[in-house]
Amino acid sequence: MRGAIRTLRAVQWTMLGSILLYAVVGEVLRHSARAIDASLSYVFTTAGVALVGVIFVVRRTLVLRSAENLVVHPDDSVTLNHWKSGYITTYALCEALALFGLILRFMGCSFQQSLPFYVGGFVLLSFFGPREPARA
Repeated sequence: MRGAIRTLRAVQWTMLGSILLYAVVGEVLRHSARAIDASLSYVFTTAGVALVGVIFVVRRTLVLRSAENLVVHPDDSVTLNHWKSGYITTYALCEALALFGLILRFMGCSFQQSLPFYVGGFVLLSFFGPREPARA
């Protein structure tokens, strides 16, 4: 279990660093801010909100259920793999949210328009750090 937590923390920290890198790359390679179609901005915002919902569903179905089983059977390798894949999936979805900000930046949005996506992905990824399953 400790090795799995260490691996997940390494993945988490790497992805946190990549979100910061997205913000920097978006500024260094930025295109001049220009008006983009408002409906496109709404599509990305709606997709971002939906993505946050999916993150919480994945967390509840994969991570929390597997954690409950790991409390009872800590040596179950299948449940441990589900638990780890739930965390990695959650992290990938948080990363995708931050990528929406980078995509918007490359499409011509300002940094202020992309910032909520970067911050959202970063905060969610920080918030969902791996925790050893314990009895509630």
